[in-house]
Amino acid sequence: MAKGNLPAVLAETLAYEGGWSDHPADPGGATMKGITLAVYRRYRPGATKADLRAISSAEVERIYREGYWNPVRGDDLVRGLDLTVFDYGVNSGPARSIKALQQAAGVGVDGIMGPATVLAARGLPARDLIKRVNAKRLGFVQSLSTFAVFGKGWSRRIAAIEATSLSWVSTKPQLEADAKDARTTAQKQAGGAVVTGGAGAADQANHLSSLPVGVVIAVVVVVVGILIFRVVINSQRAAALAKVAKEA
Repeated sequence: MAKGNLPAVLAETLAYEGGWSDHPADPGGATMKGITLAVYRRYRPGATKADLRAISSAEVERIYREGYWNPVRGDDLVRGLDLTVFDYGVNSGPARSIKALQQAAGVGVDGIMGPATVLAARGLPARDLIKRVNAKRLGFVQSLSTFAVFGKGWSRRIAAIEATSLSWVSTKPQLEADAKDARTTAQKQAGGAVVTGGAGAADQANHLSSLPVGVVIAVVVVVVGILIFRVVINSQRAAALAKVAKEA
């Protein structure tokens, strides 16, 4: 079990959080290195957007340690799983990432990283938990109303975090097998999307023949869209896993 892994984990997270963001469609509002103005004001009351934009490295590390790393008990999680749970917590709150871990580990779900959760996480294969937690994270972001705007970027980040997390606890052959599985899944889903959008569309239309034509078309478009996005997600996973496998 690795101790004091925050520097390595934070470096991975900050690679995606990057710099300044103030997108009007982002409910989090102004953000610098993944830290929102609301969060920053807990440590520096009355801070402005300009103050946030000029936040120091020491403040960044302190906020991530106190606000995210400590709540998920990163020092008590195995290397790799710590990155997965921490990065999810940064994006969606520690309680949500802890709940995902608790669900994956089969323990009581309360959003608090207590001894039972830590013990269960230590007793299960890290690779399995990493995959399960990232799958739950992906499912959660897909349920958000802003997924249409940020979804492709979110899924790419989740794929990369999963791949990096796995690379810290896996052998090269394991990573190569993971990449192959994701690639095969994407190829199968791509075939399903073609069938649904082609001859399969006629079959679906027959099943929905009692509905107006416009509704039938809309249903088929939605189904094909979902299948295509699944192809994108698994293609992203395959690419990320192949990258870490090559570097292993």
